[in-house]
Amino acid sequence: MSAKQEVIFSDTLPGAAHWSMVVPKGRTVRFKDLEGGANLSVLFYNPANPLERYNAPDTLKCQHTFKLTEGNCLYSDMGRIFCSIVRDDTGWIDTVCGVANKKKVSDKWGERDYQTERNQWKQNGYDALLVEVAKYGLGKRDLAANLNLFSKVSTDEAGNLNYDPQHSKADDCIELRFEMDTLVVMTTCPHPLNPAEAYPYQPVEVTVFESEPMLENDTCLNHRDENARGFENNRRYTTSTQQGFDTSSHHHHHC
Repeated sequence: MSAKQEVIFSDTLPGAAHWSMVVPKGRTVRFKDLEGGANLSVLFYNPANPLERYNAPDTLKCQHTFKLTEGNCLYSDMGRIFCSIVRDDTGWIDTVCGVANKKKVSDKWGERDYQTERNQWKQNGYDALLVEVAKYGLGKRDLAANLNLFSKVSTDEAGNLNYDPQHSKADDCIELRFEMDTLVVMTTCPHPLNPAEAYPYQPVEVTVFESEPMLENDTCLNHRDENARGFENNRRYTTSTQQGFDTSSHHHHHC
């Protein structure tokens, strides 16, 4: 973020929290791991038509990769680009492990409930995302495979998944530049493979600012030929909705 880019909004999500916001096209969101070892599970939807959502298989397949990092774009199931990863201090974003459910969390860290524990209860990522998407009329069927920012899971020769507990350091940032209006749903619940003895409560700072204009030599645009096509799909979509052809636009409050 350069000095001339004003911060539009900033907030800190504590550990085991969930939140969502509609980010307009032309804004960039910076996520910062404040203490190190954070996990931020995120999902993306089109606020004008929530049936359009982040598609992990397409995103990985068309960019020929297992992990995501700077230069990659995040695709919807309509072949459009929700956002581009313009900065990733961690060098690896987990795309395959999803979120932990209630059973997994209680098996690992013991049963806790909100009534007795209040803010120190052990929320799980699955229920956290479910609570959040419900605010937009979405449910279990709408939870697609999510990204886990600040988490790295690699595979060994035998195909075993290896979680790296030292992956993200304090003040590591990941920046997403939004290429279309996007509903972003997120939770700071721990990664399903986190081996920590105690339930980890790692906060993440969320900051929104105006994007820099995209130049012709943009890393994300030129990362793969497929990305250029994705941006072209966005351009066509934006043009048609601006012409008033889109009948499905609902009003949402923008952040």
